[in-house]
Amino acid sequence: MPRFVRIRVGHSPDPDDAFMFWALASERIETRGHEFEQVLADIETLNQWARAARLEVTALSLAAYPFVQEDYALLPHGASIGSGYGPIVVACSSLAREELADLEIVVPGIMTTSFLALRLVLGDFRHRELPFDEIPEEVASGRADAGLLIHEGQLTFEDHGLVKVLDLGEWWLLETGLPLPLGVNVARRDLGPGVLADVTHVLREAIQCGLDNRAEALEYALQFGRGIDAHVADRFVAMYVNELTQDYGDEGRKAVTELLRRGEELGAFPEAVKIDFIR
Repeated sequence: MPRFVRIRVGHSPDPDDAFMFWALASERIETRGHEFEQVLADIETLNQWARAARLEVTALSLAAYPFVQEDYALLPHGASIGSGYGPIVVACSSLAREELADLEIVVPGIMTTSFLALRLVLGDFRHRELPFDEIPEEVASGRADAGLLIHEGQLTFEDHGLVKVLDLGEWWLLETGLPLPLGVNVARRDLGPGVLADVTHVLREAIQCGLDNRAEALEYALQFGRGIDAHVADRFVAMYVNELTQDYGDEGRKAVTELLRRGEELGAFPEAVKIDFIR
């Protein structure tokens, strides 16, 4: 007899994630008998929940994967990967990279890939955690020297009178020649091979359905834009829902391996990383 299960899918309340899951929310695809329930939380919360294996499927910072690798495996799709762009460091005025190492930088979470990438650039630096959507104002007010921005903040920082000091995606591309993998989707291993195969199929279909029905999926995604306009939402979705989202391919998997290898060398993870993709 087939095994039908309830599968909670955690993702950030952001336009790109919402775009990918529009087809599920709108019941536009067949779910192979399983019940998919979307659970929305910011990425650092999802990272922490994954450490307790709370959800069956979840978005996750790639930098958090080594902490949960015993319970979760990487899905072959759904990743947020930017080629030549990524999280940015902003300040109220221009700063040299060398100056950043001596400043306090507000960050969206110590388990985010953006934090790991900034550590790869600066080494250890003074930091303070704050919800990602509060960081622009924290910097603009002068309460923080600089801030690390993720999500749509990468496109709207100038609205707060801030200037870009460092683009981690640009740095990574020049450093490695590879795109920067930021967020990934993972599935809990205890679902078993049959259900994991179903999950892979359904979520791949959801992403493709969104890409095939871009206008409808984007209209749905706008609900999660925290006040950004349709133009910004469209740009943001285009940045992080692309051919590498549908499948990492050789380039994407090489990028994942390289980032995690460098994180290991930095001592960022509790044990050796075992990169395991569900087929």
